[in-house]
Amino acid sequence: MPSPRHLLHLARATVPPMHPAGWPFVLTAGIATVLARRVSRPVGVAGAVATAWCAWFFREPRRVSPQRDGIVVAAADGTVGSIEAAPPPAELELDQTPRPRVSVFLSIFDVHVQRIPLDGEVVRIAYRPGAFISADLDKASEVNERSSMVLRGIAGHELAVVQIAGLVARRIVCSVRQGDAVRAGDTYGLIRFGSRVDLYLPAGSEVLVRPGQRTLGGETVLARLPAGSE
Repeated sequence: MPSPRHLLHLARATVPPMHPAGWPFVLTAGIATVLARRVSRPVGVAGAVATAWCAWFFREPRRVSPQRDGIVVAAADGTVGSIEAAPPPAELELDQTPRPRVSVFLSIFDVHVQRIPLDGEVVRIAYRPGAFISADLDKASEVNERSSMVLRGIAGHELAVVQIAGLVARRIVCSVRQGDAVRAGDTYGLIRFGSRVDLYLPAGSEVLVRPGQRTLGGETVLARLPAGSE
């Protein structure tokens, strides 16, 4: 029979860890479940299911990013919704010449943490309030609430990552600050509950995904950067 230590090790290896932002929700649901269980067993069971769902929603699975120069990995789990040329958000104060933009849509069933797409430094962060239309609509990139970040890679390339709220999502978390050194695959943010992440690439980048393709944040290679820096 496996020892308790072995069972604990298996559980830790199998169940993804949870993002810290999820603890208030899980603890609240857990307390409510205990109280409800004293009143009604069926209600208590429903509360336990809700608590488990909260923990599952805020999961932060371990990822291993490819170690290759000149690549950009996906910032989020989800489905590639569109690939087109578009100017980056004005509040980032970047050149407004249209550049390749890859949009990834996250449903409520996807992992909702966001990850750094390449090694480098956080150059700028800007938040802009806005609407909450469905994140899978093209105009969501322009009108929805968003948190934008400029990253400068170690080779000098600059790209922008934009967390966009959706129809249900009402909270964007960004845990990095200007000047932070970051590594590809590191978790840097979270959006609740259903959302979109846009990645604006340097001009001349080769996009390696297509619309409809599934991505894994921190692992899927999204693009190859052009030689040299901008």
